[in-house]
Amino acid sequence: MGKGGRAEVGEKRALPIGSTPSKRVGEDGTWVSQYNPLDPKAPKLPSKGEIKAVIPKACFERSAMHSMYFVFRDSAMSAALIYATSLVLSTDLPSNLLSTEALVWFLGWNFYAFWQGAIWTGHWVLGHECGHGAFSSTQTFNDIVGFIIHQALLVPYFAWQYTHAKHHRRTNNLVDGESHVPSTGKENGLGDNNERLSFYAVLHEAMGDGAFAVWQIFTHLVIGWPLYLLGFASTGRLANDGSFLEDGEFMDHFRPGSKMFPAKISGKITLSTVTLLATLAGLVKLSVDYGFLTVFLWYTAPYMWVNAWLVLYTWLQHNDPSVPQYGADEWTWVKGALSTIDRPYGIFDFFHHKIGSTHVAHHLFHEMPFYRADEATAAIKAYLEPMGLYNYDPTPWYMAMWRIAKTCHYVEGIEGIQYYRSLEDIPRSSEIKKKVA
Repeated sequence: MGKGGRAEVGEKRALPIGSTPSKRVGEDGTWVSQYNPLDPKAPKLPSKGEIKAVIPKACFERSAMHSMYFVFRDSAMSAALIYATSLVLSTDLPSNLLSTEALVWFLGWNFYAFWQGAIWTGHWVLGHECGHGAFSSTQTFNDIVGFIIHQALLVPYFAWQYTHAKHHRRTNNLVDGESHVPSTGKENGLGDNNERLSFYAVLHEAMGDGAFAVWQIFTHLVIGWPLYLLGFASTGRLANDGSFLEDGEFMDHFRPGSKMFPAKISGKITLSTVTLLATLAGLVKLSVDYGFLTVFLWYTAPYMWVNAWLVLYTWLQHNDPSVPQYGADEWTWVKGALSTIDRPYGIFDFFHHKIGSTHVAHHLFHEMPFYRADEATAAIKAYLEPMGLYNYDPTPWYMAMWRIAKTCHYVEGIEGIQYYRSLEDIPRSSEIKKKVA
């Protein structure tokens, strides 16, 4: 996972600062982004205004009633699943864990957790709409609805709202980006000559390619979200005042004094944290009253699926070995926004309000309501695709996840134009010893 912390701007690596796409790009017929900013024939990028001009104005019209319909729809689906599950499953562990009854119990609760998680991810996306101001034309109403939805899912709403806005302002910015900011080879434990010295570089060699990819997926989908909120993974390199973080410093989403946030929003950060702690206290009280297993089955398990989905979307929509990352000297807002990737998610588009299949439109115009994004995406695609500037990877999301887990591990530096590199391409220590011998 990408991590914050200071990296030397002038860091010398075995490959040049302005690295070219990896040799892995396009292997086995996989999708490749058509835009390569290092190509002398690369097209001139349009302005945000030029892109907006091709989108029907109706796509920017927000309706509180229309948005609330989806809140009620998703809530009705959630309630129906809870009711149906309560009729057929008990929260008590079966007496014989090796019985058919236990197998049915295990599969049944996993079915509930997965699909309730899918439904609640829809709620999360609606809270996300609120944070962007796309839910309605009244931001106070947006914040009330978003606060309730996100805090119920243990998201510190106002803290997330601030950092997520920065994610949109600085997409694919290696220095001032936010969320899934790529780490450098040095931060991953590679030496100046790509020797494996520590951390992920050594772990990868010890685990092997496939096991390390599984580890990447686990760290992203299972523990990635809490680690990000706590400031231990995937945050940016700069504090809110523009200064680099010192070694050992971290920026969390809970302290009003965290370097993530300016002092003027400390009250909102406090409110989010206190409310989240109150929600946790309520869950603990329910666990004491009704049993920890009961709360885990009804709430915690689907909550973990929500976390997995939201991290998966951010991971897949902005990362690919053929998509560039930009240092501060090369980055522009349009470059960052056009580095976003649309992907197909099948039935999950219904549950998740097409957040992954219309993500390019969302990053260009976050204030646009999601129920207009299909129409906007069609217009954006018709305009950008002939220039090779629209990224759509038709690879099924689970296959794309595996490919990215194997190929997107680090960048060479934080200047210029960078492309993800894979630790699979770094010689093993044993191979180097053989060559020396």
